[in-house]
Amino acid sequence: MKDLTMTVTGWVATDPRLVVTRDGAGPTMCTFRLAQTSRYFDRSTDKWTDGNTEWFTVRVFRDSARLVAESVRTGQPVIVEGRLRTNEWTDAQKVTHWGLQLDATCVGHDLTKGLATFTRAVVTGGEEEAPEDEPVDSLPDDDTAPITDPAEDSEDAEEEADGRPAALV
Repeated sequence: MKDLTMTVTGWVATDPRLVVTRDGAGPTMCTFRLAQTSRYFDRSTDKWTDGNTEWFTVRVFRDSARLVAESVRTGQPVIVEGRLRTNEWTDAQKVTHWGLQLDATCVGHDLTKGLATFTRAVVTGGEEEAPEDEPVDSLPDDDTAPITDPAEDSEDAEEEADGRPAALV
């Protein structure tokens, strides 16, 4: 049987909580709440309008749990991919509730909303090793030239024959 896999973009609503079993035999888990609000353009008012907010409980397991717990904070935009599950429970007043849960296979910051810096963490045998001295955001030592923002180039920037700045060719 195949699981229902989905990708959700949204905002972290709670700081991630790292859960380690008492005896250490079970897998480490990180959990946080994710809010996703749809937006649509309402032609009758000529404005963008917020739709319903969907709430997800995101769970991340094993080595990835520690990395997510150290990287994600409340208010940050993230993209989460994982298996969708529904969760049912009854509260003290005997009212049945339903919740959406994502068992994440991937969690990352949404770079369409801001900047992030990546540092590789080497995980071996359930324990993290110290990150490399340098963040992994540099180009390899070869003939590759860095990509530059044409808006930062001067007006006298080199142009190719078709009129585009050289950085875009």
